[in-house]
Amino acid sequence: MPSRPDDWRTPDADALLDALLDLPDREAAAAFLRDLCTLGELHDLAQRWAVVRHLDAGLHYSEISRRTGASTATITRIASWLHHGEGGYAAALERARARSTTYPEAPAHAPGGPR
Repeated sequence: MPSRPDDWRTPDADALLDALLDLPDREAAAAFLRDLCTLGELHDLAQRWAVVRHLDAGLHYSEISRRTGASTATITRIASWLHHGEGGYAAALERARARSTTYPEAPAHAPGGPR
């Protein structure tokens, strides 16, 4: 168990990261994440990634909230991590851009619509 709330890099967390890195393709990732997470957790993760992409596209928080169903408090927290976090969001955005000649648009709304 972590000694501090921000001390999340435990052996179990590292084992999870290794399991994610070992996944060979999108279908294997989908199967693993579906077994690992509840539908609500998967929705929340997908919603956060949609918010990141909308923020990167320059949308206003109220428009992001309308499109994704995320609260403005959640959007503010995600924006803080995007701009001042570990760099994971920015690196993932760069990889997404490199993977496609047309940067993937954020969805009009998260799967299942606003909550």
